[in-house]
Amino acid sequence: MKLFSFLSLFCITLSIAQVSTTSAEDVLMSLKDKAQLEQTSLVKNIPLKNIGPSIMSGRVVDLAVNPNNPTEFYVGYASGGLWYTNNNGTTFTPIMDNSHTQNVGDIAVDWKSGTIWVGTGENNASRSSYAGIGILKSSDKGKTWTNVGLQDSHHIGRILINPTNPDEVVVGVTGHLYSPNEERGIYKTTDGGKSWNRTLFVSPEAGIIDVAFAPNNFNIMYASAWEKDRKAWVFLGNGTDSGIYKSTDGGSSWTKVSTPESGFPTGDGVGRIGLAVFDENTVYAVHDNQSRRPKKSEEKKKSDGLTKEDFKTMSSENFLKLSDKELNNFLKNNNFQEKYRAENVKQMVRSGAVKPTDLAKYLEDANSMLFDTPVIGAEVYKSTDSGKTWNKRNEDFIDDLFYSYGYYFAQINVDPSNVDKIYLAGVPIIKSDDGGKTYTSINGDNVHSDHHALWINPKMSGHLINGNDGGVNISYDDGKNWSKNNAPSVGQFYAINVDNEEPYNVYGGLQDNGVWKGPHDAEENSEWHQTGHYPWKSIMGGDGMQVQIDNRNSDIVYTGFQFGNYYRLDLKNDKRSYIQPKHELGETPYRFNWQTPILLSHHNQDIIYLGGNKLHRSLNQGDDWETISGDLTQGGKEGDIAYGTLTTISESPFKFGLIYTGSDDGLIQITKDAGGSWTNISNSLPKNLWVSRVAASKHKKERVYATLNGYRWDDFTSYIFVSDDYGKTWKSISNNMPSSPVNVIVEDPENEDLLFAGTDNGLYISFNRGSSWEVFQNGMPNVAVHDLVIQPKAKHLLVGTHGRSIYKADISTLQLMDSELMEKDLHLFDLASIKHNKNWGSSWSSWSKPQTPGLDITFYTNEADAFEATILSSDGIEVSATEIAADEGLNVLSFDVAFSKAGKMNYLKKHKTELTEAKNGKTYLPEGTYSIVMKSNGAEEKKEFTIE
Repeated sequence: MKLFSFLSLFCITLSIAQVSTTSAEDVLMSLKDKAQLEQTSLVKNIPLKNIGPSIMSGRVVDLAVNPNNPTEFYVGYASGGLWYTNNNGTTFTPIMDNSHTQNVGDIAVDWKSGTIWVGTGENNASRSSYAGIGILKSSDKGKTWTNVGLQDSHHIGRILINPTNPDEVVVGVTGHLYSPNEERGIYKTTDGGKSWNRTLFVSPEAGIIDVAFAPNNFNIMYASAWEKDRKAWVFLGNGTDSGIYKSTDGGSSWTKVSTPESGFPTGDGVGRIGLAVFDENTVYAVHDNQSRRPKKSEEKKKSDGLTKEDFKTMSSENFLKLSDKELNNFLKNNNFQEKYRAENVKQMVRSGAVKPTDLAKYLEDANSMLFDTPVIGAEVYKSTDSGKTWNKRNEDFIDDLFYSYGYYFAQINVDPSNVDKIYLAGVPIIKSDDGGKTYTSINGDNVHSDHHALWINPKMSGHLINGNDGGVNISYDDGKNWSKNNAPSVGQFYAINVDNEEPYNVYGGLQDNGVWKGPHDAEENSEWHQTGHYPWKSIMGGDGMQVQIDNRNSDIVYTGFQFGNYYRLDLKNDKRSYIQPKHELGETPYRFNWQTPILLSHHNQDIIYLGGNKLHRSLNQGDDWETISGDLTQGGKEGDIAYGTLTTISESPFKFGLIYTGSDDGLIQITKDAGGSWTNISNSLPKNLWVSRVAASKHKKERVYATLNGYRWDDFTSYIFVSDDYGKTWKSISNNMPSSPVNVIVEDPENEDLLFAGTDNGLYISFNRGSSWEVFQNGMPNVAVHDLVIQPKAKHLLVGTHGRSIYKADISTLQLMDSELMEKDLHLFDLASIKHNKNWGSSWSSWSKPQTPGLDITFYTNEADAFEATILSSDGIEVSATEIAADEGLNVLSFDVAFSKAGKMNYLKKHKTELTEAKNGKTYLPEGTYSIVMKSNGAEEKKEFTIE
């Protein structure tokens, strides 16, 4: 533990020296700039439609339930905003979509007044826990929001409202995730957020993760401090500044109660602590103890077989004495390559090619450190004397709950009506009926295994509402059975892709919810509850990652889960083949990023590229691999997370073997000869940043785009670059884009000037190759955009968000935008034909909604103005007319394909025909050719359309 404490201090110093963290003032200014860009955006009228999916949901961080009416509650999603239900979770409404962020850490509600407090910035220290912008407050149930301070907090641990005085609020501020800062600790307001006083400060590295008060006495409360430091290569989730504090004056002053004399752990190993207060005397704490387990707990029985630890000190002589059967069992159970079997490995040891310790090294890399560290983990303490002394409740280790990543959990709840009934959230959720001595799991088959929030009905024991990585579950029998309440589309996508089927399918990898596939035109509704067929299907578990689809056969899909565990799937025959490249025995293990990049070659769909710290290529769909580079990173760092890994791969469509790679430590490399030689082309770019995307141009062989991301340094600058000479020189093209880390850039396949970029706070479009950017978010809130892909035939842009699932936009008109068109006073785009239906305006039942047609008329104007729109029949009769106040840029006029009252009369005067009025009272246009004429101040355009 001392080693990581030293590493942490070194890392903090290094981060300050290399990359500047973005100030709260700059963040707030960027939000104002973005709001202004939204108002003036040329595409603010072009809609994006959410296409789901919803059923797998996303990470819930907090719940706020009306104790007098538990069917009414709020759910805070880590990066998906705040949602409200008043029908027990049957449906939800988003109420934070008009705010500057969707990143939630904690929520609190004063139910008497309806006032909502949201601490922005997730309180779980995950690799995708996004920073917030302080405390948001709404006095009108979410219609409007006001930022009431603590803007540099980044992450909020807990919010408490005094039940007898709603203007008195105590906030536990966790603080920055990737850098030290001063705005952390306990803050208190007595005037509803107009002013704040910091009443507890521990250190720039230790913030407050939890605060809890005695149910009938707001003056008595406890707070847990948590010392932590996350870097891309190491996470230190413990330290001497972690501990428990107590207040007897409502959070105005504090005293540390986790002293060496108290019985609660102290020292370097103290990690995250969760609190639950039963009454003024009784309080529980769950502690993620990061101290090492005693060695005796690591000893194994002889019958357990060989472990990798055995080989670390084994001599060659003793190794050769091992039985082939015992050694083969070890090799097979640990997934050594087929060529490494007892006879072969013994020969390698005899010849001196490898040593026994190499078998242990073969299995050990930074990835395995996350899961192999034998720490004490979860332990429960109880105080019955108001925090003066603490007694450990569990005699045995609470295994299979926190593992080595307790920083992600550490939530404890006590039943308000039973002091001995407690619940622990982790993997899975467990309960104890004897005050923490023994436990049973209450995870259901339809409940995700990672848990973060729990509400216990104070008036009905056993009624639970649970928030987890897979959404919301409700139980009325103390966890024996659960309902699933996942109506919101709040999926956290890492990556998405599409195939070429008709209708085409969308694929995506999600945070802790696997990989899913679904048709792009599937409607998100509850009909599947009746049919049993949800349109999206799970095709892989774990944390879902990148997806590649064979364009010759969409049943062949390449995807996987974290740290490079990739497979070739045969969806038709329900088969999967593990394809991760393996290093040689005696060779340093490959390093694979959490989201390992994979790419099918444009030139041959049997050829796959996969990036570790080196680039690997398979010529036969992943059955065999060759390494075509040396280390393309800066070499990694000592830590418990894989670092010095490739994050992005791109091959030019113009030439096989013209490949670019980007790494998590800031290097961009190029090969022009399929890996024969490599050149670092990032020396002139900002150093040590995560290369989130490198994209070879579809229009010019020499052109390449790159985006860098400083999120893991708390640097929120937008970094986008382009090169027109294979990366010899670079030009910044972020220009007027407000600061927000950039995750992806996509070049349109038809219009080389058209670019799309996804950031941690939304989507942007450029019509001039990055000289200027427009906000593109009509229908989509300020949410992190992780991936973008264009379906070329359908001319659709698919937007993979990390918090609000997937959006789709028709970009056919955007692809036609060029400098000449954008200078015009008016441009009316071609109109699609529509098919006539005799049932327009009618329905099969008086209880169902009638079918209604619509025609979207898209036009561009270079100046805001009022336009007249006239619909004419083929013989020039005006059948309908309207006016529209158009914005500068693109506008959409929706025409209901019906006669106006005057238009119907005009038409009947000339055409001796019968027009049937539909049941909804409208008379729809008959089959034929029509035209629309738009004009204003001398500008006039005319286009035809057909009703077939």
